[in-house]
Amino acid sequence: MSRKVDLTDPDNPEWTVEDFKRARGPESLSALELAAFPRTRGRPRIEAPKLAVSLRLNPAVIKHFKAGGRGWQARINATLEAAISSMGIDTARAREGADH
Repeated sequence: MSRKVDLTDPDNPEWTVEDFKRARGPESLSALELAAFPRTRGRPRIEAPKLAVSLRLNPAVIKHFKAGGRGWQARINATLEAAISSMGIDTARAREGADH
């Protein structure tokens, strides 16, 4: 025997026919109100997004980084950036000129 759960919310009642008749679209809002709710979708774009690549690495390398838990790919990236920096290469400039 299943019980019916009451899902009504007194603070947010179901709309009536009259509510739908009174409703107005976003065109009725002022520019200030519209600016408060910009139309965005998904994540914000970043200046230098990382590139997805397929890379073959020695199993011992993968095991070492995965042993550190979550974020192992970011740690590999940081290690590679540190290696590049140690060679005197500016990683910020290298990111800008990366081939896509």
